[in-house]
Amino acid sequence: MTAYQSYPKFFVSVDCIIFGFAEGRLKVLVHQRPYEPGMGEYSLIGGFVQSNESVNSSAKRILKEFTGLDKVYMQQLAVYGEVERDPGERVISIVYYALVNVDNYDSSLSDIHNAKWVDVDNMPALCFDHNDMVQKARRMIGETIKNKPIGSNLLPRYFTLSSLQTLYESILGTTIDKRNFRRSISEKDYILATDMIDKDSSRRGATLYRFR
Repeated sequence: MTAYQSYPKFFVSVDCIIFGFAEGRLKVLVHQRPYEPGMGEYSLIGGFVQSNESVNSSAKRILKEFTGLDKVYMQQLAVYGEVERDPGERVISIVYYALVNVDNYDSSLSDIHNAKWVDVDNMPALCFDHNDMVQKARRMIGETIKNKPIGSNLLPRYFTLSSLQTLYESILGTTIDKRNFRRSISEKDYILATDMIDKDSSRRGATLYRFR
């Protein structure tokens, strides 16, 4: 008998806030819980850490299962461990956020998991403390995108400056002056202009850019 056996045992879960960008809006992937407690309620994507996997491996497995994607940009956000956060059992949640290109998402998985993309500014009531997780993750990517080109994980390979600005505004939840935005982006030297023109966005067309 080891000393470990005298201590209580808890469940450890992984919850993933999966962000996407579509129709000019920041989205989050949610699904309806298939079991109690909270069966039928909207929930973040998640699951329990298995005995033969690390927490990071568990997060990657869950992301693959629900999106069909490998090599997703993913960061650990926080640990949620309030005693009564889950009415079913004592569950400690390791929370991650991920940024995915919605165009690469395997939409056939939506029906399998009863999942859908929802607007981050019009979130349904989620189970437990999941709404708080989403807001914390949004604040985190809002701070990160100011200094790192993480928008490359959400946009298509080629994009207009207007699309890039819309992405920033959707993440930050505020309107940005066009001239100030373009000056700021040019100073950071994140992107390169291509010789391609997007003729759908305006009569004159708009230059397409890509991340370095």
